[in-house]
Amino acid sequence: MKIIASALVIGLVTEIARRYPAYGGIIAALPLVSLLSIIWLHLQGENAVILSKFALGVLAGFPATAFLLGIVYISLQKSLNLFAAIGLGISGWLLFLFVQEIVIKNVKNIL
Repeated sequence: MKIIASALVIGLVTEIARRYPAYGGIIAALPLVSLLSIIWLHLQGENAVILSKFALGVLAGFPATAFLLGIVYISLQKSLNLFAAIGLGISGWLLFLFVQEIVIKNVKNIL
């Protein structure tokens, strides 16, 4: 059931994006996967502590995801191949997460 519901959401967003790219992008930016995951975790009996830790993890990953999308956008604007743009975006995402982790550890040590 989870797979079917999730696939339907992805299919619907993709179809909207095909017809209306800007609106599809806005809808894709909605936290659909995060919310679906929270709902599935809840339905599987996870408690509020687990759900809140998951939500915090999503928040921690958000800046890196925005960075990834920025790289993909710029790469595509510069006529880079889609898969190269995605590869650069994922590389930037990993680098951003790495740097973010170092910054967070250093800030915690200072405080």
